[in-house]
Amino acid sequence: MKARLMSLASCVAAASLFIGCQPPGKQTSADVELKPEAVRDFAVLYRQNCAGCHGQEGRGNTALGLANPVYLAFADDNAIRRAIASGWVHGSLMPAFAKSAGGTLADDQIEVLVREIRARWAKPKEELGATPPPYAAKEPGDATRGAGTYATFCAACHGPEGNGTAKGSSIVDGSFLALVSDQDLRTTVVAGRPDLGHPDWRNCATDRVMTPQEVDDVVAWMIAQRTSNPGQPYAQNKRSPNDN
Repeated sequence: MKARLMSLASCVAAASLFIGCQPPGKQTSADVELKPEAVRDFAVLYRQNCAGCHGQEGRGNTALGLANPVYLAFADDNAIRRAIASGWVHGSLMPAFAKSAGGTLADDQIEVLVREIRARWAKPKEELGATPPPYAAKEPGDATRGAGTYATFCAACHGPEGNGTAKGSSIVDGSFLALVSDQDLRTTVVAGRPDLGHPDWRNCATDRVMTPQEVDDVVAWMIAQRTSNPGQPYAQNKRSPNDN
């Protein structure tokens, strides 16, 4: 019996060497959280840097949904990369995420986001049924022509003067136009906002899609609605610090 117990003890000791037992409570490598600059997992990078504005799974939130096949056909990798690295475009609310621009992401982390956004959410262009207009206009549109384009494609939802209806918000509001860039306007016209019920350039009218020239012109019309003083954040008759 004693010999049998000693043999059992020897087996347990030998097994513990192979298992690599560790004292209770000691961390393993799996327990150690990666430093932000070491993260290369798309789900983590997207959740920490993108989901707050662009929504879970790219479905949209305060900003457009990145899981929008039309947007991904409209914007190439360079455009998406610039948006992440340097901010959307001048004058927009999109911050710069690249370390070189004051952000927190390394270049290879940005590449993970660009690659996986397209791999997960893009569709072949032929499935869209039409080729999107260019990402950037070759020449500025004509605002006068754009007024007619607006009446044809946009007024049904945004109102004859752009002041909004029950179907769509005002697109001539000074504060709104002060907060969005020219490219933001163009992107919304072409790619739409499916999360908000805003159609893309193919579906703004029942009988035909918008031509690239019509996109240029209606964006020029909206730009022309901007005012030099888009409004005051507070009422003009503010109380003085000395008022009781």
